[in-house]
Amino acid sequence: MTILVTGATGRVGRQVVEQLVSRNADVRVLVRDPSKARFPVDVAVAQGDMLDIDSLRRAFAGVRTLFLLNAVAGDEFTQALITLNIARESGVERVVYLSVMHAERFVNVPHFAVKSGAERMIDQMGFSATILRPAYFIDNELMVRDVVVDHGVYPMPIGSKGVAMVDTRDIAEVAAIELLRRDEAAADLPVEVINLVGPDTLTGTALASIWSDVLGRPVAYGGDDPSGFEQNLAGFMPKWMAYEMRLMAERYVSDGMVPEAGDAERLVRMLGRPLHTYRDFAAQLAS
Repeated sequence: MTILVTGATGRVGRQVVEQLVSRNADVRVLVRDPSKARFPVDVAVAQGDMLDIDSLRRAFAGVRTLFLLNAVAGDEFTQALITLNIARESGVERVVYLSVMHAERFVNVPHFAVKSGAERMIDQMGFSATILRPAYFIDNELMVRDVVVDHGVYPMPIGSKGVAMVDTRDIAEVAAIELLRRDEAAADLPVEVINLVGPDTLTGTALASIWSDVLGRPVAYGGDDPSGFEQNLAGFMPKWMAYEMRLMAERYVSDGMVPEAGDAERLVRMLGRPLHTYRDFAAQLAS
């Protein structure tokens, strides 16, 4: 049966599509502008968005399994709830939802609270679902690369508790595995939650040390105060979003994002290979 992928033009969604295609899945993507969609010829493209009811209904025709990915947006919660309602109305019973680690704990961070609410809706509507809860994306470090390389400072307020940063390649491959497991199952499977983490739990000083090694010169940790981080982000994203990222960073400092026992090992078993490391990613960025 057909698997519908939302968020298919983003960093994670595009890789999910690639992983599904490589496994010979029947894939359809929901995109706002098909002219900007660059997918393999076998991928069906449905035009629309999560607030366009008619386009959602057309996109869900013949779909059994949904990959639901919502980008951070002011109306993210409405998008998620509308999409889940139309999915259920259209007969979709199987969902893989990209949430976030500690969604139920970091309730003052808007996109965490949104994802916690969507998780509850998925559970209460009786979907056969896998909830994927990734930690902080390693790939987000693209935003800080220039500061690190040009100024010798690692600026992200990570703190001393540690964050198990995860590579989007690992996220996408696990998502594809779960989508196919759900889609091909003879009967609905129970709801399952999977924490998506990297192999290392890294502090702010540890990240600065990695960059020092990679660059061959000292890199300092910028500290736990998130005010400068928010100010920098506000230069290239909406101020409400920069503030939301500040709130997230504050929770990293106060709570960390530490995996549970066995999280990383579980992912290694699923993937049949080691997880991608922050050090390797940093080395690629530096080069």
